[in-house]
Amino acid sequence: MREVGRHKKFPGLKKGNTQKASPFEKGGLRGIYMKKHKSLFNEAIIFIRSLTFSISMVVFTVFYGMVCVASYPFPLRYRYKVVMVWTNTIVWLCKFICRINYTVEGLENIPKDRVGVVLSKHQSTWETCYLPDHFPNSAVIVKRELLWIPFFGWGMKATSPIAINRAEKSSAMEQVMRKGKKALAENRWIIVYPEGTRTTPGKPGKYHVGGARVAVAMGAPVVPVAHNAGYHWSKRKFMKRPGTIRIVIGKPIETIGKTPESVMEEAKNWIEETCQRIGK
Repeated sequence: MREVGRHKKFPGLKKGNTQKASPFEKGGLRGIYMKKHKSLFNEAIIFIRSLTFSISMVVFTVFYGMVCVASYPFPLRYRYKVVMVWTNTIVWLCKFICRINYTVEGLENIPKDRVGVVLSKHQSTWETCYLPDHFPNSAVIVKRELLWIPFFGWGMKATSPIAINRAEKSSAMEQVMRKGKKALAENRWIIVYPEGTRTTPGKPGKYHVGGARVAVAMGAPVVPVAHNAGYHWSKRKFMKRPGTIRIVIGKPIETIGKTPESVMEEAKNWIEETCQRIGK
C-alpha cells in the first residue's frame, strides 16, 4: 500500500513542496567565486608578463645603450637608425610579451615633401618609442635631466634631441626657439609633448605653446597625434594591460598667418576630441 502525499522519487519530500536551491548551487556564490578566481588568475598572468617585459627591457637597454654610445662618432642619420633598432625592439617586446598590439590611422597625413612640428598626446612611455620611427631624424624636446640616466639617456643622446633646462624657466622658451629653428633648418622633424609630462587618460594636462611657437616662427606645419596608450602602459604603473593601442595622426595644421596660441588651441581641440572618440 503506497503512502499518500509522498514524492515518488524522493520519499522524504512531500508533494507540493519544492526545496529552493542554494545561491551557490544556482550559480550565485559559485559564479562570484569563479569570477573572482578568474580575475586573480588574469592579474597574476599580467604581473608575470609585465615583470618579464621589464626585465627584458632593462637588460636590452643596458646592452644596447653601449651600442648607441659607440655610434656617437658617426653622422646623425646613422646614429638615428641605430637608436631606432632599440625603440622598435621595445615596442616589439611590449607586443610579444605583454600582448599590447597597436593600430595606426592617418599615416597618409604625414607630409613627404617637408618637415614640421609633431604635437602629440603624452600618456605613456610607449609613444616615445613608437613615434620617432615615423618621423625620420626627428628631434624630440626633452628635459635635460633625462640624458643623465645611464644607458637610457645615453641612447637618447645619440639622436641629438632638443634638451632644455626647465630649472631656468626664463630661458627655457629661448632654448626651444633657438634649437627648434636649427632642427627645422636641418630638415628634421620636431616631436613635442605639449602637456610636458605624462597624463592620466581622460584628464588633459596643460598645453604649452612652445612647439606651436617654433612652427609659427618657421612657417612649418603642425601634425597633431592622438592615442590611448595610457590605458595599457600607464604612467608610474608596473602592470602593462593587454589590448590594442590606437594611434591617430591628424591632417597638418598650417601655421602661416596664425598665432601660436590659435595653432595650439586648434591642435589641442583635435587631440582631445580624438582621444575621446577612440576611448580605451
